[in-house]
Amino acid sequence: MASSFMNEFEHLRIRLEEIKKATNNFGNKVIGSGGFGAVYEGEVSLSTGKSIVAIKRLNRQFGQGDPEFLKEIMFLSRYRHPNLISLLGFCDEEREKVLIYEYAPKGSLDRYLSNSGLTWTQRIKICLGAAKGLSYLHDPRGTYQRVLHCDIKSANILLDENMTAKVADFGLSKMGPANQQHSIIFTNAVGTPGYCDPLFIQGSTLTKESDVYSFGVVLFEVLCGRLCYRCSNGRHDEVFVRTCKQRYTEKKLDEIIFQHLIPGMHPTSLELFSDVAFQCLHDSRHGRPMMSIVVEKLESALKFQEKYNLKLPEEYMKVYEEIIMAAVPPLNYTSEEVLKELLFKGTLLNGGKTVITYLN
Repeated sequence: MASSFMNEFEHLRIRLEEIKKATNNFGNKVIGSGGFGAVYEGEVSLSTGKSIVAIKRLNRQFGQGDPEFLKEIMFLSRYRHPNLISLLGFCDEEREKVLIYEYAPKGSLDRYLSNSGLTWTQRIKICLGAAKGLSYLHDPRGTYQRVLHCDIKSANILLDENMTAKVADFGLSKMGPANQQHSIIFTNAVGTPGYCDPLFIQGSTLTKESDVYSFGVVLFEVLCGRLCYRCSNGRHDEVFVRTCKQRYTEKKLDEIIFQHLIPGMHPTSLELFSDVAFQCLHDSRHGRPMMSIVVEKLESALKFQEKYNLKLPEEYMKVYEEIIMAAVPPLNYTSEEVLKELLFKGTLLNGGKTVITYLN
C-alpha cells in the first residue's frame, strides 16, 4: 500500500491476531464467497465495542487481488449510505488481506428469489433500497465523483436483520468524473454473465447505464422468482432477458411471474414495477432511465401495493363507523377498497379542525 493511502485509512486497521481469534484461525463456517474469497462470521472489537461482523479473506486464486482490495477500502470508506454495506475495518499483515464489513444476517437476495414467504411488498422494498444505494453512487446531482458498481446482481445485494437492502462487493467498481451526463470508461473488467450490459460486451465501454441494465435484470429476477441464468454443461443459459422482454411486450407477464406472488399483487403496482424493469433493459443506453427515476417508479409501485394491503380489522370497525359518521364532508364509498383509499388520504373530523389518517 502507498504510505498516503495507509495514513488516510489507518483508523480502520484491525490486527491480524484479532481476526484469527474471531474466525478460529479462519476455521469457522464460511457464510459466503465471491470473486474476492471466502467470507466468515466473527466478533471483533471496534470503536463502538464488540460487534458481529462479516470477515472477507482475499484468495488470489479467485481472480481478485491487491487492486480490488484497495478499491473496496477506498470506495466504502468515502461513500456511505444506508443502502450500501459498511466497511468497518481491514487487515494487511503477513501477506493476508482481509476486509471487515457490517454483518448482514439474512444473506444475499439471490437466496430468496424463489422463496414464497418473501411477499411482493417485501420484494419491492428490497429493490427500492438497492436502487437508492445505486442512485447515491451514480449521484445525479454531480456533486461527487460518480461510482460505477460494474457487478450489480442479486448475489451482491445483502439483507440485514430487517430485510433492508445493502449493495455490496465493490471489487470491480470504477470511478468516473462528476458533472457529466455520461461517464464513459474503457475497461476489460468483466462482470457476471447474464447481468452484463450487452453494449459493454460489444465495445468494452462502461457507463452508469451499464449498472442500470444489470439492475433491470435483478428486477425481473425478483418478479419471476428465479436467477437470470441456469448452468447447463458448464455453460450459462442466458435466454432470461430475451424471454422477459418478449413476455412484457406481448402483455403475457403472467406466464413468467412467480406464481406465489400473483394473488397479492396490485395491478398498478405490477405495471409500474414491470415498466421500469423493462426500461432498464432498453437496447440503447439513452433509453434507460437514471437510477433516480428508477427510485421514483419503485416508490410509486410500493405506494399502490401498500394501499392495497391495508386491512380494516373487524374489532376496529365500530371506531371506523364513528369516523365515517363524523367525517366532514361525509364519506361516500361503494366498497371497502374505496373506504380504505379515502381513509389513507386523510379525513377531516371535528367540524373540519382535525385530520385523521389510517395507517397500516
